[in-house]
Amino acid sequence: MKKIINLLAEIDDNGLRVDQFINKYEQSLSRSKIKNLIIKKNLSINDELSNDPSKKVKINDKINLIIPEPEDIDLKPFNYKIDIIYEDNDLIVINKKADISMHPGAGNKDKTLVNALINYNKKLSNINGELRPGIVHRIDKDTSGLVVVAKNNFVHENLSNQFSEHSVDRQYQTLIWGKLRPSKGKIETLITRSSKNRQLMSVSLSKGKKSITNYKTLEIFEKDTIPTFSLVECKLETGRTHQIRVHMSYKGNNIVGDQKYKKKFKKIKNVNKELENKIINLNRQFLHASNLGFTHPINNKRMNFVSKLPNDLENILKSLRKS
Repeated sequence: MKKIINLLAEIDDNGLRVDQFINKYEQSLSRSKIKNLIIKKNLSINDELSNDPSKKVKINDKINLIIPEPEDIDLKPFNYKIDIIYEDNDLIVINKKADISMHPGAGNKDKTLVNALINYNKKLSNINGELRPGIVHRIDKDTSGLVVVAKNNFVHENLSNQFSEHSVDRQYQTLIWGKLRPSKGKIETLITRSSKNRQLMSVSLSKGKKSITNYKTLEIFEKDTIPTFSLVECKLETGRTHQIRVHMSYKGNNIVGDQKYKKKFKKIKNVNKELENKIINLNRQFLHASNLGFTHPINNKRMNFVSKLPNDLENILKSLRKS
């Protein structure tokens, strides 16, 4: 049975974010749960629908939040080998391969990391909805590297707050076409959903979410016999959908293997056969979540994890160095 929360904003509530306001009076609901409900259009303010958790509350605003009846979802176990690099009673750190989605979604209900965790009988938090148990943050299906998964709601909430406060260290390695100018710096833009293709994101001058990527060039491959490539390290201050891919494309240096954000005119030419074959056969973007650091929610110790480039990416670098 669904539940409806009805609240009236008072003087002391003026200026609060609406998710913070609701949490103030309904502490049985976590901020993450409230935010998720709002995004899914379960909130009305003065009888008008809103899906913005950050919207500020004004005095005498009538706030109505619907908590829908839980969906009856049967997540099937998926027999898939997970590369777990750390686990305790509260969380799991996984080195994700580039062939698996984080959680069930349109077109893929059964063969995801969540289904694989269920196969191993892992107890997971349920704060993020029935389809995303344990999932605190995400990386794209075709991106490899480090992710942390929560086993209970307290840890999930704590880790989510660390991500929101930008206190989580997240570094990626990527191979791009050409070289960045300047060779290191900060990209700060708004990112919103593309008006031309709703499956893509794009940089906007007027709308979207603030997005910050710090980058530095680690290595440049520049020779007469091959096109120019650069190995780049990206450190995220924010974590928007496709952020690094969008920012590299915005700079004019799209990621090798990225089929969604590739430049139409970009073609492989003047490349030796071995390197050409490896790039053509790379069925995903050259993007790897190499470093992940956060404070453990229970013992308050700082934890840092490192993941080496997987073989498919490392082999391309070897060919470039050999060339």
